[in-house]
Amino acid sequence: MWDGAEDALTFSSGMTAICILMMAYANQNDVVVHSGPLYAASEGFVAKVLSRFGVTYVDFPAGASREQLDDVMARAKAQADEQGGKVALVYLESPGNPTNALVDIEAVKAARDAVLDAGETPIAIDNTFLGPLWQRPLDHGADIVAYSLTKYVGGHSDLVAGSIAGAKKWMDPVRALRNTMGGIVDPNTAWMLLRSLETVELRMQRAGENAAKVCAFLKSHPKVAGLGYLGMIEDARQQDIYDRHCLGAGSTFSLFLEGGEEECFRFLDNLTIAKLAVSLGGTETLASHPASMTHLSVPHGRRQQLGITDSLVRISVGIEDADDLIADFAQALDHV
Repeated sequence: MWDGAEDALTFSSGMTAICILMMAYANQNDVVVHSGPLYAASEGFVAKVLSRFGVTYVDFPAGASREQLDDVMARAKAQADEQGGKVALVYLESPGNPTNALVDIEAVKAARDAVLDAGETPIAIDNTFLGPLWQRPLDHGADIVAYSLTKYVGGHSDLVAGSIAGAKKWMDPVRALRNTMGGIVDPNTAWMLLRSLETVELRMQRAGENAAKVCAFLKSHPKVAGLGYLGMIEDARQQDIYDRHCLGAGSTFSLFLEGGEEECFRFLDNLTIAKLAVSLGGTETLASHPASMTHLSVPHGRRQQLGITDSLVRISVGIEDADDLIADFAQALDHV
C-alpha cells in the first residue's frame, strides 16, 4: 500500500528477504551490480556467499553519475558475457548504511535500460532507512523495494521481519524460493506488524522532527567534525538526488566526532537516554559504532573507501523529548 506495489512478500527477517531475493535471480556465472556502501551482511552475502556458487559482482559508489553508471552497466555486461551468464540484478541501498549516501535511482534505471534488458534484470533497493514514509523508490524506477520490517515499520524493537514489494512478475520467482526455504514471517509477528502499521506514520514523523532538532544542536558543536544528515546536505550532487527522490530527511544519521575510536567510545559509554545498540527505527534513540559493530566484518580498506571511519557514530533518533536528547548528547560530548 505505502509503495503502490502490485504484490508483496513477507519474510522472517530483512536479511532473509534480501538473501532469498538474490538467490532467486542469480545463477552460476551471473553478475550482480550493487551500490556501496551496503549493510555489511548484504555486501558479505554477495562477496562471500554467492561467490561460492560462481556469481560475481560489480559495485559503484552511491553518488555515481549517469556516465559512471553507464560504464558500470557496460562492464557488468561484458563480465557476464565472458562468464557465460547474465547481469542478474541491480541491487541498491539508498540511503546507504551507515553514511546516508544517496543513490540516483532514476539514473540507475536509465543506465540499466540503455545497456541491459529491463525485462531480465530488475532493480531492487533496500529502502529501510527512509521507507515507507520518506522515499518511494518504485516511483523513481526501481522494480523491487526491500525492507527490514524490524526497523521503522515494526518500530518497537520487539519483532524481526522483512519484506519485498513490486510487480507480481518480479515477486513470483522469489515467492517460489521462499516457500521452499521456509523463511516466512510467523503468525504472531504478522499480527504485531499489523499493530505497528497503525502508528508508523506518527512515529516516523515525530522521530524526524526530533532528528532535525538534535542535528541543529550537533552541527555547531566544537567536538563534532561533521554530520551525515539528509536535512543538512552539503554536496550538490547528493542534494539534487534528495530533492528528486526523498520526501523527508529521516531520523537516522551519521555523526563524525573529532578524534577516532577512543573518542567515539567515550561518547557512547556516557550516553544515558540513548541506548548502545545496532538496530534503528524504534521508539527509543539508539547509537552505535559501525566500524567496530555492524561493519566490523568489512575489511578496513573497504571501510575507508566507503567512508565508514573510526570517527563515525550512527544515531537513530526516537520519539523521546527532543530537549532531553540534546541534553544527553551534550553531557556525553563533555566526556570526549
